[in-house]
Amino acid sequence: MPGENLTRSEAQQRRSVVDPAAGGGIEYEIALDLTRGAEVFGSRTVVRFSAVEGADTFIDLISGYVHSITLNGREVPVSAHVDSRIALTGLEARNELVVVADCSYTNTGEGLHRFVDPVDGEVYLYTQFEVPDSRRVFAVFEQPDLKATFQFTITAPEAWAVVSNSPAPQPELHGDGNATWTFEPTPTISSYITALIAGPYESTFSELTSASGRVIPLGVFARKSLWEHLDAEYVFEKTRQGFAYYEEKFDYPYPFAKYDQLFVPEFNAGAMENAGAVTFTETYVFRSKVTDAVKERRVVTILHELAHMWFGDLVTMKWWNDLWLNESFAEWASTIATAEATEWTEAWTTFNAMEKTWAYRQDQLPSTHPVVAEINDLEDVQVNFDGITYAKGGSVLKQLAAWVGIEQFFAGVAAYFAKHEWSNTELGDLLTELEATSGRELGAWSRKWLETAGVNTLSPLLEESTDGTLSRFAIVQTAPADYPTIRPHRLAVGFYSLKGGSLQRVHRIELDVDGDRTDVPELVGVRRPDLVLLNDEDLAYAKIRLDERSLATAIAHLKDISDPLARSIVWGAAWDQTRDAEASATDYVDLVLRNIGSETESTTVRTTLAQLQLAANAYVAPEKRDETRAKVAEALWDLARAAAPESDSQLQFVTAFASAAATDAQWARVRSLRDGATTLDGLTVDTDLSWQLLVSLAAGGAVSAKDIDDALSADNTAKGGEFAAQAKAALPTVEAKIAAWDSLVVKDDAPNTIVRAAAAGLVHPAGVGVLREFVKPYFDMLLPIWNSRSYQIAQYLIVGLYPAALADAALRDATRAWLAENASAPAALRRLVNENLAGVERALSVQERDAE
Repeated sequence: MPGENLTRSEAQQRRSVVDPAAGGGIEYEIALDLTRGAEVFGSRTVVRFSAVEGADTFIDLISGYVHSITLNGREVPVSAHVDSRIALTGLEARNELVVVADCSYTNTGEGLHRFVDPVDGEVYLYTQFEVPDSRRVFAVFEQPDLKATFQFTITAPEAWAVVSNSPAPQPELHGDGNATWTFEPTPTISSYITALIAGPYESTFSELTSASGRVIPLGVFARKSLWEHLDAEYVFEKTRQGFAYYEEKFDYPYPFAKYDQLFVPEFNAGAMENAGAVTFTETYVFRSKVTDAVKERRVVTILHELAHMWFGDLVTMKWWNDLWLNESFAEWASTIATAEATEWTEAWTTFNAMEKTWAYRQDQLPSTHPVVAEINDLEDVQVNFDGITYAKGGSVLKQLAAWVGIEQFFAGVAAYFAKHEWSNTELGDLLTELEATSGRELGAWSRKWLETAGVNTLSPLLEESTDGTLSRFAIVQTAPADYPTIRPHRLAVGFYSLKGGSLQRVHRIELDVDGDRTDVPELVGVRRPDLVLLNDEDLAYAKIRLDERSLATAIAHLKDISDPLARSIVWGAAWDQTRDAEASATDYVDLVLRNIGSETESTTVRTTLAQLQLAANAYVAPEKRDETRAKVAEALWDLARAAAPESDSQLQFVTAFASAAATDAQWARVRSLRDGATTLDGLTVDTDLSWQLLVSLAAGGAVSAKDIDDALSADNTAKGGEFAAQAKAALPTVEAKIAAWDSLVVKDDAPNTIVRAAAAGLVHPAGVGVLREFVKPYFDMLLPIWNSRSYQIAQYLIVGLYPAALADAALRDATRAWLAENASAPAALRRLVNENLAGVERALSVQERDAE
């Protein structure tokens, strides 16, 4: 039985039967009836397509009840629908298929998601189709290279807004409170970027003039109960800046008829690039004060999704192994656009602190893979939206752009869009255009950077003369044993020395590095600096090492480096050495606590504070853990008190302190802050901060379930519900943990955001003593959960409920035992468990180093 999976070979076979390039192409007419209650909606699909005459194939549909199937005027038994497929036999050269079915709403953020706002009882719907979930809504050839036109007709309450890829038409009123919207067909696009958003969304509109001379309507939408918090004009401003930047650099005008941006409830990702109808997480609607890191991330996300209108929507990968053609490019393009077209000019510093940290971590997991990944089926691609596809791919593209020249790079991209508009491509299609514009041969570069896995490490090799100058300088490159590729790098080396209380760059050289060792004779005779920084300016993708003197300088003076990107690189180098057990976790804690108070870049602070807490909770030697956790929390409180009033750092240090609190005295301080007995100048304990403090108190056993219920009564919103679920699950009693566990594992009705929040609360490090009770239940639930839940919910539970905070040999051994006993478990499930195991194994290695 096929279940809900689809293999690449099956997709290729179907593509050989169904021909989207033949006369008429593939055309869908989809009618959805959204007036049939809270469980199901009506779905009627008419699809016209050309095929190899006499051949057989199948179309995809996930439906609890199929009413009828008609192929070329003849009835097909509904028994032809098995699992997620409808078998189609005896095809003609040109075919018309009609499928009438009932489909189900979800609360998992997949397919057609249904949400009821607890504030006012209003119903909101939105679709999320990537990777394989348009088949949850209509019958479809669910693979990216069977592009088609899609014409939607939607029946819904007349008071609703109904949005799709094409401009919204005037609805036809029925006279009974319902209406029908008949949209124009879309351009030729893949099924996963079609969209439907419906409900009583508030909206505002604007417009811009494209490079083509067309007027492009713009819309911004959000729920009624959140509308007052949405700064739509700012969203429009960033959108206009992105349009102007991309249309100039890509030399191709925006390809769709309009551009709506919709902030939707209970969204799994940051956003989704539906053509002309982008959906965003409501995290980007700020009802309380947020950090600059979150504000900047919203801008990058806005520009990331806009870049997808070209990378992914206009030109789409043939199969999911080339997902990087979508995501790596959108990651790179959104960062350079943010840096060059908006006020967030330090976007590359943010990229180094956040994306590269993510990439380096992912590239050292046992599940690492080439940027161009081997994707055998849908389960493979579901787990492949990772730090390789996004962050490493974006990093490699930055390096490629520097190598071929940025103007030549953009010229190749423009040629790529012009040649392949509305079609599907593979790796070679893009490289061909970049070779033509740059004059460089890219085959060898591709094989080393896109088609092999692993991250290299670059270390300085220094010899010093008696007069303090260098008698030798070389860069040593190593690769992990499992992925031994030695790669070429274009990078800069910066020399930094203390001058007048600051650490200033006194010398810089840019060069090509290749091979195991690259001597740099230009640096012979130069005075040895206090700090040697390989990959200064972050041109290359590689971990770097600090020599002993440079590390000591960093610990004492990192805050004194004036350039924020250089500081970020040093932060990252120190963290990499700690994670690789080459430096002490205790030393890393000291490095952070001595220097983070002066860091000005919000994302660097955010990333470093998260690493600090991981070090304290899992990386320091077990015998020092309690002492270190208390020390870290105390230092964070001191940093919060010393921070400038109303500053970004003040907010970050307060929330980090609350999360790190580890003693009764510290939780008493959290309570005093939440109650208003303790105040910090310029700090407002607003709704979200109050909840964060309450979660901390719950994890410390300093509040009761009733206290949490009272807080929810005062903030009975979707966000309040998530915080309440997290707080209740964080309560450090066995009874509270079992109740949370049962709500997630035994029951299956919790929506996606509640699952995610409750899982985070259940494994809170403050309750680590209770987590051992859940090791065996965790492994017992893996296969049943994988087989019974949707992919997104299964992933949340398998990753979120892993008791990683234990970080001990017993957990490692139990995880290894499960993997040994379940060698035939689905590969995607084993990947998630292997990644969990890798985290514990690394923690044990770092603990051993810290104990020395």
